[in-house]
Amino acid sequence: MSKLTEKHNYKGTLVCVEGIDGSGKSTQLTLLRDWLKSTGKDVIFTEWNSSELISQTTKLAKKKNMLSPRTFSLLHAVDFADRLKQVIDPALKAGFIVLADRYAYTAFARDVARGVDPKWVRNVYNFAIKPDLAIYFDIDPKNSMERICSNRAPKFYEAGMDLKLSNDPYESYLIFQGRVIKEYKKMVKEFGLVKLDAMDSIHSKQVRIREILKEVLNNKGVNI
Repeated sequence: MSKLTEKHNYKGTLVCVEGIDGSGKSTQLTLLRDWLKSTGKDVIFTEWNSSELISQTTKLAKKKNMLSPRTFSLLHAVDFADRLKQVIDPALKAGFIVLADRYAYTAFARDVARGVDPKWVRNVYNFAIKPDLAIYFDIDPKNSMERICSNRAPKFYEAGMDLKLSNDPYESYLIFQGRVIKEYKKMVKEFGLVKLDAMDSIHSKQVRIREILKEVLNNKGVNI
C-alpha cells in the first residue's frame, strides 16, 4: 500500500500546496511561512525540482529537449526522493512544520497529462509520505495564462510544447494546462486535497488556510 494513503507517525507536520502556475499557491505559502515563524514555530520550506543532486541534470535535459514523458517523470521522482530523504523526513522527525511548494501530486497531474499511465506514476512515488494538509488552488487555464503573461511568455514544457499539441505556445498552454487541471480535480477526491478558489482574494485565501492548519495542528496537540 502507498504511504500516500496512510497517516505518518512523525512529530512534525507536512503541508503542501498544489496548482498550476498562476494559481497563487507560492504567494500563499510564503505568507503562511511568515505567519508561522511569527508565532515561534519551527518551519522549513521546500520546493519542487530543487534537489542539488539532480536539478542540474534536469535543467540540461530540458534545455536540449531530451525528455520523453516517462524520463521527465523519473527525473522528478529522483529529485523528490532526494529531498524527502535529505530535507522532509529529518525535519518531520524533529517536529518541524514542513511547507512544500508542490508535492507528489504535481507529478500525478503533469505526467498523466503527458500521457503517462496513472498507476505507473503513483507506483513510482509510493514511498511519498502523506501530507497532514494538501491544498489545491483551482484556476482555469485562461486566467492562469493571463497572470503569467503579465510577466513572461509560457515556458516550453509548461505549455506542453513537447507534446506538439499546437504550434502556438499560448494555445498549447491552454490545452495542456486544461489536462493538468482535469487530473488535479480527480485527486481532490482520491487523496482528500482541500480545494480553494484561486480567484478569491489573497487575504481571504490566507485566512482560510490558517483556519484549516490550526485545526490540523490542534489535532496533533500543537497549540497556535
